[in-house]
Amino acid sequence: MTMPVSPGRDTRIDVFRALALLTIFIDHVPGTMFETLTYKNFGFSDAAEAFVLISGMSVALAYGSKFQSGGRLLATLKMWRRAGVLYVAHIVTTMAVMALFCAAAVFARRPELLKLINIEPLMKNTPEVLVGIVTLGHQLGYNNILPVYAVLLLLAPAFLLLISYRPVPALVLSGALWLVAGIWQIAPPNYPEPGFWFLNPLSWQFLFNIGLAAMLHVRRGGVIPVNRWLLGAAAAYVLTALVWVHSPLWGRISWLDLPVVLTGFDKTFLSLPRLLHILAVSYLIVALPAVSNLFRT
Repeated sequence: MTMPVSPGRDTRIDVFRALALLTIFIDHVPGTMFETLTYKNFGFSDAAEAFVLISGMSVALAYGSKFQSGGRLLATLKMWRRAGVLYVAHIVTTMAVMALFCAAAVFARRPELLKLINIEPLMKNTPEVLVGIVTLGHQLGYNNILPVYAVLLLLAPAFLLLISYRPVPALVLSGALWLVAGIWQIAPPNYPEPGFWFLNPLSWQFLFNIGLAAMLHVRRGGVIPVNRWLLGAAAAYVLTALVWVHSPLWGRISWLDLPVVLTGFDKTFLSLPRLLHILAVSYLIVALPAVSNLFRT
């Protein structure tokens, strides 16, 4: 059995993107009553996975039909311009957050606030940290989604070109990059502090490309396969995740003795349980009309 998809604009994309952004905002204000009700409390993935998957779909909708011979340069420049806008938005947001915390520390006489969300290094090593902020090597806590999105948009023309012509090999290559980055812990480094980006674009590009490939497939008249076995597997996985996060089982499946990217719940390298969870949830939404129609406008 297959499910036909309308060739027109699907307003569910806009609804889900808005919900993802609202959820990210709520999750980034910890301690509120609403935080306990958000998507992250009901499975392995959270709103960040939803946002990146939807972003891949949105790129396919916005640029897929324009990315043809003769129009690729213009489409590429538009994507890069969008990435530049996101970069500027990230820098402005970072400066605004730092100003707010500094103002609160001074006027409320709460200097301990400057030790939160990765602001303290700026107080101790201002010149190098400012360089890190501009080069995206130093990111404040809860300010990590725009850098990875900007990088994915910079790479989106290459993704579109490969997936347009050879979707299966392109996704295999994308998945291999995700796996290699996760096993060998390859990611853009922080600067000047040690560590990696909180959201590694080498890992998250796989989820982005899955969304991109799926939407391109649908826009070209393809269908999303629906059968009871896939539905059952997706539902079972989602229910297992729901029980897992509310039980002592939460944590890495260490007894399998496999790399963390395959058995852990790491967000930086988008571990497999998180990846499968957002894909299972997305499949259930798409495959069950009673559910997906709730989000139409």
